[in-house]
Amino acid sequence: MRGGAALLIAAVALAAVLAPVVAPYGPAAGDLHARLLPPGSPGHLLGTDGQGRDLLSRVVWGARVSLAGGALPVLTALVLGTALGVPAGLGGRRLENLIMRVLDVLYAFPAVLLAMAVASALGPGFAGTAVSLSVVLTPAVARVALTEVRRIRSADYLEAARASGAGRLAVATRQVLPVVLPVVLTYCTALVGLAIVYAAGLSFFGLGVAPPTAEWGSMLNELRPYAFSAPGVAVVPAIVIFVVSLAFTALGRTTR
Repeated sequence: MRGGAALLIAAVALAAVLAPVVAPYGPAAGDLHARLLPPGSPGHLLGTDGQGRDLLSRVVWGARVSLAGGALPVLTALVLGTALGVPAGLGGRRLENLIMRVLDVLYAFPAVLLAMAVASALGPGFAGTAVSLSVVLTPAVARVALTEVRRIRSADYLEAARASGAGRLAVATRQVLPVVLPVVLTYCTALVGLAIVYAAGLSFFGLGVAPPTAEWGSMLNELRPYAFSAPGVAVVPAIVIFVVSLAFTALGRTTR
């Protein structure tokens, strides 16, 4: 499972990087005489959309935006969540309560609604998607980091480091982070799949990356009117989103 998921993610990432070489056509190249061709059509492995654009090419080009839209917010949440969770766990009860109560305000909102609210305030586009998802994901990462710090903060080796005169910063960076980071990284690996789904959802509702830019969520929205007339074509972006997000989730779970 882990090897297959890692291989799939690597293949999708490589295809995204090499999109100008791998994609058979440009992402905006259309042919109105070849609209809504079903998957498996000659020259169009995944079919074409309502403007006659090759879906395989758009999926490959869209991987650039969709993978970045999932990875960047998680990376931001990794940095911010660890920077908040570790001090909260080591700084005493007052600091812990202060940091976690502030994050609980964000954590109390449903993730999708909070992401939509922030994205609406910032306006559609990649930047708004990245910021909104970073806001949504940071509290969860901070909780994971805090939980791990709580588990080890009374360990003998930490007490020995404090007794030897090491300050809080030295204890945090040299003793705590090496233990906390692997756990947080594993959690964040699975979180990328969720972030991809959230980013696609924002684009689907017009709050993320807008057409004509190739992005899996916006592609799904563009193909929505053809769900009954050309279902084989309409489900292509949904399948891609599901498979890639599932691969990240599987990779995160199997590395625990």
